[in-house]
Amino acid sequence: QVHVVESGGGLVQAGESLRLSCAASGPIFRINDMSWYRQAPGNQRALVAGISSGGSTNYADSVKGRFTISRDNAKNTVYLQMNSMKPEDTAVYYCNAQITVGFSFRDYWGQGTQVTVSS
Repeated sequence: QVHVVESGGGLVQAGESLRLSCAASGPIFRINDMSWYRQAPGNQRALVAGISSGGSTNYADSVKGRFTISRDNAKNTVYLQMNSMKPEDTAVYYCNAQITVGFSFRDYWGQGTQVTVSS
């Protein structure tokens, strides 16, 4: 059974930094894209950043220049380095991984980790 687990959330003050990690485990044949989404109360879940297996990245306009996504393919892990954080970054952050298990390909989601930025 595949598991996707986030870690690293917490409470920080505006201007500070935080690093999220997300590790996938289980009978994984291949991981394609890995992404971070976030959902604030009353809002829909939205893409923050994504990274392909080859390292190509994309970011939401609101985080460009402040957040950096990276991955370690050997560890099936994706990271999100968040710098110069703002109160509007407060949300539950979810990891998404496109994983092939045997002949099956689908999206897997983590349980989410809370990030709170105080002003």
